[in-house]
Amino acid sequence: MPIVKENGEIKAYPPFTDDDVLQLRAGDHVKFYGTMYTARDAAHRRMLQALGEGKPLPMDIRGQIIYYVGPSPARPGRVIGSAGPTTSMRLDAFTPGLLEQGLKVIIGKGGRGSIVKKALQEHKGVYLLAIGGAGALLSRTIKSMEVIAYEDLGTESIKKLEVDGFPAIVCCDTHGGDLLLAGKEQYRDQAALGDYVSVPPAEKAG
Repeated sequence: MPIVKENGEIKAYPPFTDDDVLQLRAGDHVKFYGTMYTARDAAHRRMLQALGEGKPLPMDIRGQIIYYVGPSPARPGRVIGSAGPTTSMRLDAFTPGLLEQGLKVIIGKGGRGSIVKKALQEHKGVYLLAIGGAGALLSRTIKSMEVIAYEDLGTESIKKLEVDGFPAIVCCDTHGGDLLLAGKEQYRDQAALGDYVSVPPAEKAG
């Protein structure tokens, strides 16, 4: 089973189907096992250009994961260097086109625009947050790395990773849920409620 819920923990094993993605909700903590691909701005631009020219993508993204990361060079004896997430909104213009091709899971940092959230619902995809500032920690879950396309882009080349327990939190689900937006609304509600909390006269006098 691609999605396993056990003792309050969610484990995910690609490839994923629409039904798998529908099980994930904003706020869920997920650990990923198996294959994921890396790609940032330059690689996305080339992939969308290839699609526009009717050419195949360098990998089959149907049911797969793309992690927005440009890892640093590996130290001796390590598989990969620091692997912290890239700010995701920079990729908003490219994301709907890849979701249309069957991409199911995206991992990055920060919020997404309305065009991406609409595409996630339309094409049954999900966007998750990796832990910003914890690139060294995340790299420990990466067991192998292979450059599979656009090697000339260096750190921004497309890489195939094999991961074991890579942690992320569902931010935008296919049901319209948005963890970051919900958090902002909750804060505004609490702030507004605070405006109506009066201090008893006795306390004011003291």
